[in-house]
Amino acid sequence: MNLLKVDGAYGEGGGQILRTSLALAALIKEPVEIYNIRAGRRKPGLKPQHLMSAMAVAEITGGSLEGNELNSQTLRLFPGAVRGGRYTFDVSTLRSSSGSTGLIFQTILPALSFAERPSEVTIRGGTHVPWSPPPDYLKCVFLPTAGEMGIKVGFENTRYGFYPLGGGEIKVGIGLSLRPLKPISLIERGELKRLYITSAVANLPISIAERQRDKAIARIRGKGLETECAIKEVPSPGKGTFVFILAEFEDIRIGFSSLGAVGKKAEAVADEAVDEFLGYLNGSGATDPHIADQLILYMALADGESTITTTEVTNHLLTNIHVIERFLPARFKIEEGDKTEKVISVKGIGLMEQRNT
Repeated sequence: MNLLKVDGAYGEGGGQILRTSLALAALIKEPVEIYNIRAGRRKPGLKPQHLMSAMAVAEITGGSLEGNELNSQTLRLFPGAVRGGRYTFDVSTLRSSSGSTGLIFQTILPALSFAERPSEVTIRGGTHVPWSPPPDYLKCVFLPTAGEMGIKVGFENTRYGFYPLGGGEIKVGIGLSLRPLKPISLIERGELKRLYITSAVANLPISIAERQRDKAIARIRGKGLETECAIKEVPSPGKGTFVFILAEFEDIRIGFSSLGAVGKKAEAVADEAVDEFLGYLNGSGATDPHIADQLILYMALADGESTITTTEVTNHLLTNIHVIERFLPARFKIEEGDKTEKVISVKGIGLMEQRNT
């Protein structure tokens, strides 16, 4: 049995190499070794969310792991066939942690979408934590876009988990995907149709959410734009605050979020989300680097040519492309657009079912 080896320190390194490798190894039943995991970090190796991602993939495939210990810098996965069903994954069973539920979800989604039957999955840990897509983004931006390609998911954020306590929960129903997935073309944004701001707090004064809202609205209206807004008090075992801006264009949805922190003013939380939104608005390209990075795996699996434009090609995106090309016979092209946008295209492999390469 061949063992595909992937350098976890390639390019941007970090957890995404691990997650993408696990996802694709499960999907094509290819054993994989990821080494140098998070090398160069202050605390290298597997952290709770990374280890739980690996354990989740092993469970849904009936596979086995080697090196599956916290802080390990080498991990081997020997996957079996993906099995749909009911699963629960809780990061706190490894260690008290706000490890990202969203990143664990994104690791298992590709394989479970090609399982033989639907799945119901509960994931517990951090929901609104740094360096991770919040459930608001997954539900309102990523999943509708992936849905156009044939990915079928119902998504609910039942409890919110903030750094450092975690304790949040998402519940997802993963249906059987369209087979093969449809290619996607996201070249233009179209006109801005709707802006919607969510300002939320957990176990903190509602006035904080109001200040976040007021600052975000003032800046956006100062640009001549109108927006809707909702204030929420969300259930959580800990304290936290966030702002989420959903921008609906004719051809795409884009989301921008920011998190509160101890000593961080409510107005600064609003500014971070608004700055991201305005940066995107003033740029060229349909996607931002975040949604582009999340779509490219599905573009490689789809049947036919997919093309997207993006405001920026990051090293993170290039690293993810490198990993995908290690597993699949798909080759990406990156070209200059007419303005400042970049054009990313790939001819997908037209995957019909989980298989060996």
